Amino acid sequence: MPARFELNGVFLSGPTYKVGLTLALAGEPFDYVHVNMMQGEHKQPPYMSRQRYGQVPLLVDRSNGRQLCQSAAIMEYLADMTGKFGGANLDERLQAREWMYWDFDRLASNVYRARAITLGIRPAAPEVVEFSMAGGNAALKVLDEHLAGRNWIVGEGVTIADIDIYGVVAFADDGGFDLAAYPNIQTWAGRFEALPGFKGRKDLLPAESQAAA
Repeated sequence: MPARFELNGVFLSGPTYKVGLTLALAGEPFDYVHVNMMQGEHKQPPYMSRQRYGQVPLLVDRSNGRQLCQSAAIMEYLADMTGKFGGANLDERLQAREWMYWDFDRLASNVYRARAITLGIRPAAPEVVEFSMAGGNAALKVLDEHLAGRNWIVGEGVTIADIDIYGVVAFADDGGFDLAAYPNIQTWAGRFEALPGFKGRKDLLPAESQAAA
């Protein structure tokens, strides 16, 4: 019997990893479908009829036929469906959303851009690299200061804000960021990596399609 969830994405994609990690931590098996972006599969009508933006990830909930785009929206949906990681109350839910939107604006945009440039995926001028590194380090400093004396980003338990932001921090080394300069982030990341169900990005997503174990 197929798993309830089908995750379409690319193993190198941070947003795909965020969704896969949410499923793994929630104990939800999923079928993984590799999207061949090198051949433009993500821009072809069959895929775009399900993922209107022509991006990854795409999550299909086979229990109701929903086809969901954008990692943050998917993570909120999974928190609602599983009853996990959504926050203990409305205030925590709102704070988790705030951090996710902050992440997209300040942290992910800079870290992912610097990573793409460093890996040669997206050529750019030196000033673009400098801009991304400066912005990324400024965001990491904000996060590091926030985590002082805290176990988790919001409240007393793990929320989708932790999963979302970890899904960026996990790629920071690839972008040339020195996480040793942010001890609170390192401690938090170690705590996060000890969670039941956690898998690193290289272990969670295969380089080809794979059915749930």
